[in-house]
Amino acid sequence: MTYGQIAAYAGSPRGARQVVRILHSMSSKHDLPWHRVINSKGEIGFKEKGQYNYQQHLLQSEGVLLNDKGKVDLGRYRHHLL
Repeated sequence: MTYGQIAAYAGSPRGARQVVRILHSMSSKHDLPWHRVINSKGEIGFKEKGQYNYQQHLLQSEGVLLNDKGKVDLGRYRHHLL
């Protein structure tokens, strides 16, 4: 899912940045699957190479492929809630 999808599902369609903050501060405490959340362009949000590579590794270990530009095909992998 994207940050914006989660925000919209939570009732705050313009709250993508809040989702980022919550995932950053609460993921380890509540074992949230933060690595499955990417931006609306299909990109990993981390700019720091170590964090970027770690999220990429976690996604790939679950079978999610990134293209040669480091993007996830949202048409293929985006999760849609019922």
